[in-house]
Amino acid sequence: MNDDFFIAMRRAASSTRALNLAEATRVIQDALVGRPTSRPRATSKPEINPTPPSHRSKPFSIDPNAEIVEPGATPNIQSSEPLGSAATSQRMRKPLGETLRILREGRTRAGIFGSVPGTRLSGLEKHSPSPAAEGKSQFLTRSYTCAAGTRSYKLYIPAAERDPPQGLIIMLHGCKQDPDDFATGTGMNAVAEANGLLVAYPRQTGTANPSSCWNWFRPTDQKRGEGEPSIIAGITAEIMSRFGLNGSRVFVAGMSAGGAMAAVMAETYPDLYGAVGIHSGLAYGSASDVMSALCAMRGDSGAMSKPRASSAFGVRTIVFQGSDDRTVHPSNAERIAASATLQGTGYTTQTQTDRSEGGRAYTRTIVMNPEGLSTLEYWLVDGTGHAWSGGNAGGSYTDQHGPDATSEMVRFFLGNSRQGFAEKYRP
Repeated sequence: MNDDFFIAMRRAASSTRALNLAEATRVIQDALVGRPTSRPRATSKPEINPTPPSHRSKPFSIDPNAEIVEPGATPNIQSSEPLGSAATSQRMRKPLGETLRILREGRTRAGIFGSVPGTRLSGLEKHSPSPAAEGKSQFLTRSYTCAAGTRSYKLYIPAAERDPPQGLIIMLHGCKQDPDDFATGTGMNAVAEANGLLVAYPRQTGTANPSSCWNWFRPTDQKRGEGEPSIIAGITAEIMSRFGLNGSRVFVAGMSAGGAMAAVMAETYPDLYGAVGIHSGLAYGSASDVMSALCAMRGDSGAMSKPRASSAFGVRTIVFQGSDDRTVHPSNAERIAASATLQGTGYTTQTQTDRSEGGRAYTRTIVMNPEGLSTLEYWLVDGTGHAWSGGNAGGSYTDQHGPDATSEMVRFFLGNSRQGFAEKYRP
């Protein structure tokens, strides 16, 4: 990057300290797209070109409407959700680590979490017959509180509820989205219904981030047992307890900032999730503050990812990325794939090219273990911008022409569990 960019970043930082957030945002956006800071702000998003050249040969410019705002700024979205209080902390008796140990041992029936720290079952105390068991699906609003704060979440229970369900997917929305919008855009509930899955959509608050972004770039929100990861893990554990699930059938996925936070969850809680799906996101450790987050989103080569935490198993990863993304540079998906690839003898890579029914060409890279079973899938979709591939037009940030990321993620999640890979899902 040149000197002008760093000068602009200093100006933006000065405006932020002066609480002039509108000016700071304008300066940052102008710098990222390489135009003079005096130029008026763009008022519309760039159109998605259906047949763009490869991202490696095309200059990158960030969507001028993309936002990433540092927590603590005056929010533009009002929220009535209370944050965690001292009284809440005093009620805690067990750490989340012990909770996860209990889950791994299989002691996940209702009642175990009566003394788990910060766990409020919010009306889910009993695993009794529900309207879902009588042929009616449910999309319920629940709330979870721990020392790091309170977040509400929507929980989809399929009509064909099984005991226990076939699994759970935690879905993390992007900036300017909410659970209902994200559920509509991804169509995940319909796919979950067909597969007997629960789906939970945690909601980021305007208090925690003015654009409702998950704070994937803050050091305190990149650690196990702290910040937003502890809240999301707590929601996951609460649902696992309620429905008697174990980690081999529990997954986390997200879009944009939610995809980056999904990467954080896979890194900080590899024992809790059987697989992770990251759409238009960033690798764990790509940033440590707002400025480095913007650099990482821009594709700056200086933003290096931290290595994945070691675990006996590793977290299987499926990545979707549009080649024409103007908000998160496609090089970030390559970093995710690189960090998720297990190193060792006998691992092989296959590359396939094809075209979706909607006309999008795509490249699918598959990494397989020595048994010939996939541990990583990376889908690069030509011509797709910052949008959920194959999504529903009723939701925001969706592209209806690409391969169906929702179905492919669920296929990957269920076809490659820790308890054995299904033969029919081998690539």
